[in-house]
Amino acid sequence: MKFEGCYVALTTPFDDHGRFDEAAFRRLIVRQIKSGIRGLVPCGSTGEAATLTHDEYRRAIEIACDESRGDVPVIAGIGSSATWKALESAREAESLGADALLALAPYYNKPTQEGLYQYFRSIARESRLPIVVYNIPGRTGVNISPKTLSRLVKDCPTIVAVKEASGSLDQVSEIISLTPSGFSVLSGDDSLTLPMMAVGAKGVVSVAANVTPKLMQAMCAAFLANNPSKARSLHLKLFPLMRALFLETNPIPVKAALGMMGLCRPHLRPPLTPLSAEHRPALNSILRTLKQL
Repeated sequence: MKFEGCYVALTTPFDDHGRFDEAAFRRLIVRQIKSGIRGLVPCGSTGEAATLTHDEYRRAIEIACDESRGDVPVIAGIGSSATWKALESAREAESLGADALLALAPYYNKPTQEGLYQYFRSIARESRLPIVVYNIPGRTGVNISPKTLSRLVKDCPTIVAVKEASGSLDQVSEIISLTPSGFSVLSGDDSLTLPMMAVGAKGVVSVAANVTPKLMQAMCAAFLANNPSKARSLHLKLFPLMRALFLETNPIPVKAALGMMGLCRPHLRPPLTPLSAEHRPALNSILRTLKQL
């Protein structure tokens, strides 16, 4: 599996009673596939995985696999503070038909670099699926160092990519310098996607793609096709949206945007709360500018 281009970090829609809205989820996925997205990533941060029930988690992966029909890969989010639970999730995602795993670093307990190495190596030994390591220290409280990642790539052949969301271009450059050419660095920050690709990243796991999948994929494709001027133009066109989707904690703004677009209800699971009234006009204006309303 070649990891490059734009992958969508899928939201998980809820109905007016707070239940997982499976019909809306299917519609969102069909829209993504028709728009040319390179892959589906359910049950990540944007999908509110931390507040899903076990049955909802299973159904989200099952539905993504069912709707993808093998046309695009499904990269299931897994992760836990406990290694045993991450291994259990890896086994389950594989049994449900996922094509790859997005493995989040342990959160809250802040393991050392050796602990991180042992955690990801255990997942790689447990599952036959390709693994995308997910580094997002702002949420987990710990940063996977480039040296630790390089060690994992060397020792674990199924670790084939990283979703890098440290926000550091220096770290991205170091990762690329320490890993083989076949290893893929994917941006975890929409607004840093093009700068990261300029130093060797291959694409993005995108929040903005929930709103504008065609444009996000087109930006990545343009750069990969050696057309940096087109990629830069698309980046600048999308930049206001990229920023607006992080006016408040993700996925609050993107859920609001999808609600404005009539694609699903804007509901979130507590403790997340709806987008504040002061930010709604700016988001609405950006959606109109991008002809999404």
